[in-house]
Amino acid sequence: MKTILTVIGKDQTGIIAGISQKLYELNINILDVSQTIMGEYFTMIMLLDLNKIEQPFDEVKQTLTVTGEQLKVKVNLQREEIFDAMHRL
Repeated sequence: MKTILTVIGKDQTGIIAGISQKLYELNINILDVSQTIMGEYFTMIMLLDLNKIEQPFDEVKQTLTVTGEQLKVKVNLQREEIFDAMHRL
């Protein structure tokens, strides 16, 4: 299953490292990534492959949300088909 992960928050050191480490721990592969700094804000979007996860999707999503809270950023994980449907309107 492919998913879209977005990360937004005040720029600080360790955001990419923290998110990437958690993805590694969850056995999630990063297929593509784009990140930029907009003024004082960090933004990142990733295309992920969740085919090898060992937990239910909702648990993975919650884990990444908590990781974002620890890093003081907003993390959102969406299934690719939902993301695509939302942006077709």
